[in-house]
Amino acid sequence: MTTQAIVLLVLFLTVLLLLAYPLGGFIARIADDKAAVPGMGWLRWLEKGLYRLAGVKTEAGMGWKQYAIALLIFNTLGALLVYAVQRLQVWLPLNPQNMANVSMDSSLNTAVSFVANTNWQGYAGESTMSYLTQMLVLAGQNFFSAATGIAVVFALIRGFSRHSATSIGNFWTDITRSTLYLLLPLAVIFAAFLMGQGVIQNFSGYKEVQLIDPVTYSQPKLGPDAQPLKDDKGAPVMETLTATTQTLPMGPVASQEAIKMLGTNGGGFFNANSAHPYENPSYLSNFMEMIAIFLIPAALCFAFGHMVGDMRQGWAVLTAMTVLFVAMTLTVMLSEQQTHPVLASMNIDQATSALQAGGNMEGKETRFGISASSLFVAVTTAASCGAVNAMHDSLMPIGGLVPIVLMQFGEVVFGGVGSGLYGMLIFAILAVFIAGLMIGRTPEYLGKKIQAFEMKMTSIAILVTPVLVLAGTAIAVMSEAGKAGILNPGAHGFSEVLYAFTSAANNNGSAFAGLSANTPFYNIMLAIAMWFGRFAMIVPVLAIAGSLAGKKRLEANAGTMPTHGPMFIALLVGTVVLISVLNYVPALALGPVVEHLQLIAK
Repeated sequence: MTTQAIVLLVLFLTVLLLLAYPLGGFIARIADDKAAVPGMGWLRWLEKGLYRLAGVKTEAGMGWKQYAIALLIFNTLGALLVYAVQRLQVWLPLNPQNMANVSMDSSLNTAVSFVANTNWQGYAGESTMSYLTQMLVLAGQNFFSAATGIAVVFALIRGFSRHSATSIGNFWTDITRSTLYLLLPLAVIFAAFLMGQGVIQNFSGYKEVQLIDPVTYSQPKLGPDAQPLKDDKGAPVMETLTATTQTLPMGPVASQEAIKMLGTNGGGFFNANSAHPYENPSYLSNFMEMIAIFLIPAALCFAFGHMVGDMRQGWAVLTAMTVLFVAMTLTVMLSEQQTHPVLASMNIDQATSALQAGGNMEGKETRFGISASSLFVAVTTAASCGAVNAMHDSLMPIGGLVPIVLMQFGEVVFGGVGSGLYGMLIFAILAVFIAGLMIGRTPEYLGKKIQAFEMKMTSIAILVTPVLVLAGTAIAVMSEAGKAGILNPGAHGFSEVLYAFTSAANNNGSAFAGLSANTPFYNIMLAIAMWFGRFAMIVPVLAIAGSLAGKKRLEANAGTMPTHGPMFIALLVGTVVLISVLNYVPALALGPVVEHLQLIAK
C-alpha cells in the first residue's frame, strides 16, 4: 500500500464528511413537507405552482399503498416516455448528427435502466443518442430516479419517527421538493465547476479535425452486405487504412455529468464514461466527481439522525457504511498495486512512473493513476452509481472481486441516493431481530417493535436481488443466446456474466465490459433484473414504513438494546457481510476466486 493511496483515501473521507454534515441538516428541512426550506424561499412560489398545475393536494397524506401506487405510475410513465423518444429521435429536433432510431430491445433496456437509477448502457452514447434524447429523457430521468429514491427513504424514516399515523407522506410532494430544492441547485453548481475544469457544454455538430500524425491501421474488409470478407481458408481478409482526420464528438455534457454523479446514476454521455477527457478532464475533476457520488448518500445519514431526533443513529449507520467501504477500498488498492504475474513472466516493464512502479496500469488512465482509479472503482460500485474511469475488465482478479462484492452487499455501503440508506435500514431491522432472538426479547428499533409483518417484508427486500442475480446468471450461462455474448472463456467469462446481473439487479450499471450485452437476450434479461431489482424492493420498504408509522413509539428502558454504539455497528456490519456470504460465495468461487488461483499458479 503506497502513501499516496492512504493520503488520497483519508483526504476523500475528510472532505466528504465536511460537506455531508451540513447538507444533512438541509435535507432534513426538505423532508419536512410543511416547512419552507432555509434560503430557498424564493422557490416556494414555483413549488406551489407545480402543485396547482398538477392538481396535487399537498395537505393530503398517503398510506403506504397509495404512496407505492403513485410511485409506480410515475416511474412507468417515465419509462414509456424514455422508450418513445428513443424510437422517434430521428424525426425529433436537436439531432445534428441525424442519429437513427434506437432498436426496440435496446430502447426497452435503456428506458428501464434510467428509470430504475441503474443507467446500464449497452450502447455508445456519442453514436446512438441525439442531444434531445440525452437532455430530455436520459438526464431528466437522472433527476427523477434519484428523487424517487430520496422520497422512499423519507417515507421509511417517517415510519420510524411518527406515532400511530396512517400517512407516510405525499409522494408528489417528496419528489418535487427533492428535485427542486436539492438535486437541481447542486447540479447547477457542480455543472459550472465541471465546465471550469474543461467538461464541454454545447450544441455544436461533431468536429472533424486533422491529425498531427497520420495513423495507419488494419481492419477486416467488409463486403456489400457489410459483413467481413473471408479467404479460402476462412480467415478474415484484412485491409490497411490510413486515418488523417478524427471526429470529435460535441454536446451538452457538463449538465448531464453533474446529475449523473450527484444522483448516483452513472450513465455517461460518451461510451468511455468518466474515462473520457470531455467528461472527466483532470485529477481535480476526478476527485470531485467521487465526492459528488457519495455526497447525498452520506448526507442522508445525517438527515436520518435529524428526522428521528437522535443524531447518534445517523452516525452509527454512517460508521457501518464507512467501515465496509474502507476495508473494500484498501483491498482493491492493494490488489491493483501488485505486478501482473503474466506480464512479469514476459519481462514486460509495468512501471509508468515512480509512484506507479510495478502496479497494474492496464485499463487505467495515466492522468489518474492506480490509486485514484482504484478509489473510483470502490466508490462507484459501493454507491450504486456505475460511472467508471477505468476498465473494470482489466482489474486483477481480487481487484475485480471487490466491485462485485460491494454490489452484492445490496448497494448499502453508502449506496444509491436514498436507496443506500433505506437498504441499510432494512439490514438494521434484520440485525435487531437477530439480536432480539439472541437475548429473548421483542426486537425494537428506534422505539418501534419489529414483528412478523416487518420481517416478512424485510425478507422479500433482502432476497429479491440475489434471486434475480443468481437465476439470471444461471440462465445466461446455460442458454446459447447467453453464451454467445461471452468473449472470454473460463472463469473470467463467468465473472463478466455474474457482474452484469449483479450490476443490473442491484441498480448499479457498471460493467466488466468484456461481455457483448447489446443483444435482444441480454437487453431483455437485464431489463427484467433492473425493474424488479428496483421496484420489488421499494414496495416492501414502503410496506414496512406504513406498518411502523401505525405503531406507537416506545420509550427506551433498561432492557432496550442501544442501536448507536460499537456493538450495534459491529452487528450491523456482520449482518450485511453474512447475508452476502450466504447468498453469493458459491458463485464468486466459480468466477474471480478461481481466476485468482489460476493466475498465481502460472
